[in-house]
Amino acid sequence: EFVDLCRKNGINVPIIPGLKPITSSKQMISLPKIFHIDLPEDLSEAVAKCKSEKEVREVGIEHMIAQCKDLIKIGAPVLHFYTMSNPGPTRKIAEAIF
Repeated sequence: EFVDLCRKNGINVPIIPGLKPITSSKQMISLPKIFHIDLPEDLSEAVAKCKSEKEVREVGIEHMIAQCKDLIKIGAPVLHFYTMSNPGPTRKIAEAIF
């Protein structure tokens, strides 16, 4: 939807998605405040069911793998990951999608 809106308004440069895997329950509160974003409802619900931070990390990684596959399928020119000095989750995601 965002890409279509840009194209309709004459923005024709490549649009690169910036991706931050959720790796802790605290990020469910802090990321929306810092970046003015809405988190997907299904992700929020899945994280709410987690019984440990390890489970939250795995849910975040699995969600990001699915999102990346969808972005690749619809033609994202490249994926940009924000690792925040924690490359482990991004490595797992990259191994799953490439």
